[in-house]
Parts: sequence; structure tokens; C-alpha cells
Amino acid sequence: MKIVLFAGGVGSRLWPLSRKNSPKQFGKIIGDQTMLQITVSKLMPDFDWNDIYISTGKDYGKNVKEQLSELPEENILVEPEMRDVGPAVGLVTSIFMHKNPDEPIALLWGSDHLVREEALFRKILKTAEKLIDEDKNRIIFVGQKPRFANQNVGYIEFGREIEKKGGTPVFEFKSFQYRPHLSTAEKWAKDGKHSWNLGYFVTTPRFLWNLFKKYSPEIFQKLNKIYDAYETTNYEKVLKETYSTIEKITFDNAVLEKMDPKYACVISANLGWSDIGAWEALKEALSTSEEENAVRGNVLIEGTQDTLVFNFTKQLVVGIDLNDLIVVNTNDVVLICPKDSVPKIKKLVANMETSAYKDLV
Repeated sequence: MKIVLFAGGVGSRLWPLSRKNSPKQFGKIIGDQTMLQITVSKLMPDFDWNDIYISTGKDYGKNVKEQLSELPEENILVEPEMRDVGPAVGLVTSIFMHKNPDEPIALLWGSDHLVREEALFRKILKTAEKLIDEDKNRIIFVGQKPRFANQNVGYIEFGREIEKKGGTPVFEFKSFQYRPHLSTAEKWAKDGKHSWNLGYFVTTPRFLWNLFKKYSPEIFQKLNKIYDAYETTNYEKVLKETYSTIEKITFDNAVLEKMDPKYACVISANLGWSDIGAWEALKEALSTSEEENAVRGNVLIEGTQDTLVFNFTKQLVVGIDLNDLIVVNTNDVVLICPKDSVPKIKKLVANMETSAYKDLV
């Protein structure tokens, strides 16, 4: 099985740490390794370097080479520009249609996800691989059993158990459900029929290719041009000219929401998964309770609870009687806001693009 990690986003929800010239996947957010290195390391030793591919933006190929020196250079798949997840998955699919269209492939995210139960995660990937080997015309979604009533993630609804593979239950897929109201999230967290949607899945390139062809014919037509030009002298020119005209659209909107549910199934497990792509999510992932603080760097706090204080400078940051706050200190920006205001960071950064502060984006 091949593994593709998508690591091309800018990560503006983690600004001011994550920026265009130093996005989150290449930063040391939670330890001595970067997020990309952490994501790759959790695949070892069950997967070989030759089986791992990184899909990233044209500006970040050098970063990938520097951080993953053992990765074969040809395993770095570069998007000529950012066109959202739908086209990114389509481009990867077109490339793997040339490599081995019927070999199982896992598509994962390599920039802002934390998986604590690494051995279990690898076992589930291997289980999904076996399921696809048995039936290459389907897709296996991997979900996290809800740990709490999370309103900030999507959910997968699943039905009856259809089989057990190596002791792992496999369920029929019902539908995708998006960010719910609190009362709904509370119900879904307890009903045993919903998982957090991680965006992880295992299938074959040919199955994905046929989904694009059937459900997004306009996108498929352009992907097919790229496919036809692959490994020819014209490829770079065709890729650049064609990819830029593909509609910016999520993979869910382009394909998955239109797919017949009978071709999918679900593995739901306690993976210890957290989305740490935003400051409040990072705080939740690093704290054992809501009241506990998350602190990094030269920080001194007193009378403080439910607060994240990350200091990336040598300067001392002192906080007294703080509650429910995000404080991030870098060499050129200090961010202070309530946890509930973190979603506004992305809009703020977008507005900065056309302001006197555009060099800080």
C-alpha cells in the first residue's frame, strides 16, 4: 500500500506561528520534531520510505526535502498552485493511475493532526489495506470515536457491523454530517453510530478516478489532460496551464457527497486523534482537563486556568489571573484573544494581505 500525506496548506488558523513562508507543517509546534516529521514517524516501521509520498505546494518542496532526507525525491508530489483539496486529490490520483492503479492507497493529512495511539493507527491502515485487496471498488473511511461533544469537526454516520477483520469491526457507511449544534453533538458523542471525520481513507487510484469521472466530469476532463501528459516532455507545461483552471472545491463537495454509500464502509476507533490546526484545538489536545493550561517556552503564570501561552522568544512572558485565553508571542507579533475568538484569526490574516502588515502574513 502507498501512503500519501497532504502537507500543502498555509495554516492561517495557527497564525502568527504559521505563515506563508513557514507554514505549520514545517514548524515545531508540540515538540522537537516538526508536524510533518511527527506524522511520518507514526507510520514507521510498518511502512517503508518508498511507500510514503508527500503532496505539497510548489513553494514547499525544498522544506520537505530538508525535513525528510530519507524520502525519495520522486515521492514529493508538487501542486503548481493551491486549488483546495478536491483538485489536490485529483492530481495525486492522476499520477497514481500511472504507477499502479489497483494498489491500495491511503490518503492522510500531514500538517495538523496528532495521533497518540500510533500502533493502533498502523494496524487499522493495514486492516483497511486487506479490505481493499479483497474488493478494489470501494473506499474505507477511518474515524475517531468521539471523546466529547465536539462541534468543530465533521462526523461520519455509520450503521450495522458488516464484518470483523483481524478483530477490527467494520461498519456500513451511512452519510457525512457536518459541524453540529451542541445538543446534536452531545447526542452523537453517545449514540455509538457516529465518528469524528478525520478525512482519512483507503481505496485504489482507479476507484477514485472513476468517482471523479462520474461525479465531477468537468474536473475529470482537466485531470485527464494532465494524466495524458504525465511522463512526457510537455507535462510541466500542461500541468501548470490546466491545473490553474480547475475549480477550487473540497473533495467532499466534488466527489464524496455524491457517491453511493454502498461503496463505502467505516472503521471507528480510539486513535487519540486531535486536530491541532487552530490554537484552541491545540490547547484541548495538550491539556488533560479543560481547566489545565498549555504552556511552552519562557512563561510564568499565576492564578490562570484554561489558557494557552506559547512563547517562541527568549523574552519572559508573564500572565496573572488569565482565563480562557490564547497568548502567542513570536519575534514580531504578539497575539492575545479569547479561545472563542480563534475562528476570527483566519479572516484577520486575509485582511492583512492588503494592508501595511502584509509582510507578517
